[in-house]
Amino acid sequence: VSPIDDVLGTRIDAGFIGSCTNARLDDLRAAADILRGRRLAAGVRLIIAPVSRRVFNQALADGTIAALSEAGATFIPPGCGPCVGTHEGVPGDGEVVISTANRNFQGRMGNPNAQIYLASPAVVAASALAGAIADPAEVAR
Repeated sequence: VSPIDDVLGTRIDAGFIGSCTNARLDDLRAAADILRGRRLAAGVRLIIAPVSRRVFNQALADGTIAALSEAGATFIPPGCGPCVGTHEGVPGDGEVVISTANRNFQGRMGNPNAQIYLASPAVVAASALAGAIADPAEVAR
């Protein structure tokens, strides 16, 4: 565990919001609030796996999904996925990912040659905008 100040500015290739944790409606809304009306940094992917179909549908109904999609996010089905390396979104060798998954260890996202940082949905969204690990307060409008 490190304070965000220790890793600010670390370049990222991708962000992931999802898994069985940190993809609830409030989490998706927090990311959408940061991304609304903006675009992801060039070359950065943002993959989102809502915690359930019910949450996805709620976020669809209230405009959260639209805000995330318009920013450049990609959605995958709810449930297990990139955090355990069994779905779309497995990082390539040398890639750096910032993720909302609940655990981290070498190879956690399916590739032991990738670097994974864990963070809140707001930090993941801010980082996807900046192209590097960023403090959400620093990218606020």
